This record gives sequence, structure tokens and C-alpha cells, in this order.
Amino acid sequence: MLRELHISNLAVIEDVRLELGEGLNCFTGQTGAGKSLMLQAFGLLLGFTKAGKDMLRPGADEARVIGLFEIRDAGIAEAVSQAADQTIAAGEELLITRKLFASGRTSVSINGQPATAMMGRAIGELLVDVHGQHDQQYLLKPSNQLLMLDAFGSCEKLRDEYRSVYGEQRELSDRLQQLSASRTIRKQQLELYEFQANEIDDAQLEEGEYDELRSRLKVLSNLQVLKKNVGAAHSSLFDSEGSLVERLQVTVHLLMEMVELDETLGEVAEQICTATLSLQESAYELNRYSSQLEMDPAELDEVEQRLNTLNRLLSKYGVDDGREAILGLIDYRKNIENDIVRLRSETEDLSTMQQAIDDLEERLKTTGAKLTKARQKSAAKMKPLIDAELRELGMSEAEFNVSIEPDELGASGVDHVEFYIRTNPGQPARPLRKIASGGEMSRVMLGMKSIFAESDRVSVLVFDEIDANVGGRMGTVIGQKMRKLADSNHQVLCITHLPQIAAFADRHLRISKHFIGRGQKKQTRTLVSLLEGAVRVDELAEMLAGSDVTTTTRKQVEEMLSSAGR
Repeated sequence: MLRELHISNLAVIEDVRLELGEGLNCFTGQTGAGKSLMLQAFGLLLGFTKAGKDMLRPGADEARVIGLFEIRDAGIAEAVSQAADQTIAAGEELLITRKLFASGRTSVSINGQPATAMMGRAIGELLVDVHGQHDQQYLLKPSNQLLMLDAFGSCEKLRDEYRSVYGEQRELSDRLQQLSASRTIRKQQLELYEFQANEIDDAQLEEGEYDELRSRLKVLSNLQVLKKNVGAAHSSLFDSEGSLVERLQVTVHLLMEMVELDETLGEVAEQICTATLSLQESAYELNRYSSQLEMDPAELDEVEQRLNTLNRLLSKYGVDDGREAILGLIDYRKNIENDIVRLRSETEDLSTMQQAIDDLEERLKTTGAKLTKARQKSAAKMKPLIDAELRELGMSEAEFNVSIEPDELGASGVDHVEFYIRTNPGQPARPLRKIASGGEMSRVMLGMKSIFAESDRVSVLVFDEIDANVGGRMGTVIGQKMRKLADSNHQVLCITHLPQIAAFADRHLRISKHFIGRGQKKQTRTLVSLLEGAVRVDELAEMLAGSDVTTTTRKQVEEMLSSAGR
């Protein structure tokens, strides 16, 4: 509900603060007093009214409209939180501030945080339903009419079931479209990866073989040099006259004879003896190595071809040369195997996915047909109730209908829903949003709201021009219906000229215009007063009889208030 509305420097309003209550709040006042300006300020606050710098009070730098709301419904609180991009829990207050500057610029803040005009309007549509301003009415939008029809007929569960299947079907369809669009590219990628995998597999890679092959190639390429130099080393050590081993053996023999003369030479003699034996073993190893150095052209060719194969693969697949080269190539093979599995799976999934989509479409058609039938049942139940409401509101020839036409599969079903009304005999039924008369529109909306009261979550309802072209008896009917609407967890704000309507108000506010100053300094100010007791009786009496208020008129007003339960 709207608890407070503060307006400053807007047209003739210098500073007005309205405290509003639960139930029915009625605004009255003479023509030109500023009642429409109050509604304009309200629309400005919620983004329903286009702002213009000509709306500023003369001489003011900025105008300001502030609304303090209390949100009680948890669903509305969640929707407002999403629109405002901040957390607002049920039971908390919401402060919306809109400023209009002399430059024409405007600003919006929600609970002190800057917001966009779009955010403010979205929140306004969740909180308030204004009747009498055609482009602002929630129920004039066919998409909202569909939601109201579903809520009235308790179709939400079936609609949610349909929406869930629809979302799944759309997700699969989008995925299939993506896969189908990239089928050629995916096939080419699969063929490439399969070719690469086969090529690497044919190479039969082994860890460590690359370094081994390079070492073996170095030996085979330098076989003659190795054989010559190893032979020379062996000859120097052992296999020539006066070789190093032969001379060391003579030295060892002499030392052993000297050890017998002096034992302190034993350690030195042992060391030289050990060295001699070691050199002798090394000579034997060189001789064995040399005997194995046989030229085998076939082996050299085989090693060279194997290295060429490995180097080609390493270069082709961008694996760095080095000690871990073959390991990198093996890892690459494992990675493309994952891609091969994925691409094969996606190719195989196309037919499976199409079948799943076809199955979901069948479910959509079945569920959509059930939803259509439920909506038709809801519309049939709704029509006589609203027709009855319209008759009670003085529109005896009006006829309400709900158009449910087949539509393409959508998130809300397979139906295009729109409310139609025929206000006068002989005229065709027209969409509700195309009714020209503001008074007719307000009465139609009041009748509809009376029917939708239990399922409607928009808690603040504003009615303007609802008493246009109606008399006192019909005013009483309208007042009763607004009273009943206010009693069903709605806060109703109504601008009226009829005392029969105002008599039902829980809170009666009078808007009046005053002049201050003289001459060129003379200014107009709009004031708002809460009327109670005798003052309220006087206001209603003046509304009833004009300036010729009599005791009888006041008694009529008192009877009117008594009948209204006020």
C-alpha cells in the first residue's frame, strides 16, 4: 500500500504531504483545484507520466515527488527486488523518489539507490494499477489479461507444467539448430582428428625412444672414427710394445720388492697395483667395444627413417622438440581422442535429439490443448459475472467477452487471449484497450477488479473519471463496489465529484486552491486537507447541493454516511 505521498514544486503545488491509509481513500474538490495534478504527480513518480520542465513551479530549480510504499505480498516483494536490483522483503517499506530539474533532466532513486526510469516504471506496474489513463493500465495488455484469466480459473499449475515442457523443448531445439548449422564443420573436424589419431597410432610411439634413436644415429654416423680412435686407445693401453699397462706392471713388480725392504711403501704399491688392474680392464672393454663396431647400412637407414617419422609428427602437431617431445605427442593423441568421442556423440545425438524434440512437441500440444480448454472454461465462468457487474454499474447494454484464438507455440501456451467489450447495442465488440471513454473504462475496470479481487496481487488501485456521466444512484453502486474492493486487501485511491462515492471513503481528502499575495506577487497554491466529522459533512453537503447547503442537505449527507457505514 501507499503510505505517504510528498509533492513539492510541481506546477501550483508548493509543498504537499499526503498520509494515506488502508481501504478507500477519496479525493474531492472543486474543478481546477488540482485533483488531476495529484494524479499527474502520482504518474510522474511511477514513470507513467512523461516529465517536462514546464511542470516545475515557477521560480523553482527542481520538483520532487516521493512515495513511501509498504509491500506485504511475498511474490510482489520478490518481483520488485528483481526490478530494483536490490533485496526487499515482504513487510518492508519501499521509498521511491523522482526529481525533475529545470534543465528537463529527471532522476529516480529506490530506497536511496540510483535507478533508471525503466526500473521505476517496472516497479510501478507491479505496485499500482491506474484506471483512467489508458496507456498505464495493467489489464489493458493482452499478456496480462491472459495471466488474469489463468488466475481466475486456477490454471497456473497447468500453465507452469506447459511452460516447463516448452522451456525444455526450446533448449533442445536451440541445441539441435546449433549442431545442424555446424554439421559440415563438425564432420570436417571429426575426419581431421580421426586421420591424426590413425597417423599417430601407426607410429607406435614409445616413451624415451626419441633420445635413444638420436644417440644411436650419432654412433652409426661416426662408426669409422670411433673404430680408429678406440683401436688407438686400446693399443696405447695394452696392445703395443711398451704399452702403458706393460710399463705399470714392471713398476708394480719393483715396488713389491721394495715393500719387502720397507713396509711403509705398501700402501703406495697397492694403489698403483689397483690402478694397473683397472687400466687393464678398461683395455679389455675397449677391445670388446671395438669388436662390436660393425658397419650395418640397414640399421643406419632404419634409425634415420624412424627419426624422420618422429620429427615429422613432432613438427606437424606443434610439439616442441626436446627430452619430453614424445610424451607431448602421446598427450596430444589422448586429447584428440576426447574430441573424437565428443564429435561422434554429437553426430549420433542429432537423430536422438530430434526424436526428443518431437516427443516434447507432442506433449506441448497435449498440455496446450488442456490449457486452452481450462481457459475456455474460465472465460465462460467469467463472462456472466462481469456482465452482471457492468449492469450494476449502469452499463446495462454492455457485453463482455474473452477472445481465445489459436496462436503459435509460445511460453504461455497456444492461445492468444484478449478481453473484448461491446458498450452499446448495434456496435461491434472491441478490444478493451480501445475503449475511448475514460468513464466507461474506469467502470469496466472497477467491475473486472471486483471479480478479480481475490486473484489480483496489485494492491494499490487508482480510479479517475469513474463518476463521469453517472448520477447519484449509480454513484452509490460505484461507492459500494469500491468499498467492497477496498475490503479485499486492496488500497483504493479515487478522485470523484459525487458525494455518494466519497461517503464510502475510509479517508476523505479535500484538494483546494488558494491565492496568496497581491498584484504581480500573487501566487496560487494547492492544499490537501483530511476531512473528518462536521467538516466532512459540510464538504459532502456542498458537493450535493452546491452553495445552497441547508439543514435538510446535511441530514441527507448524515443518512448517506450512515448507509455507507461511515
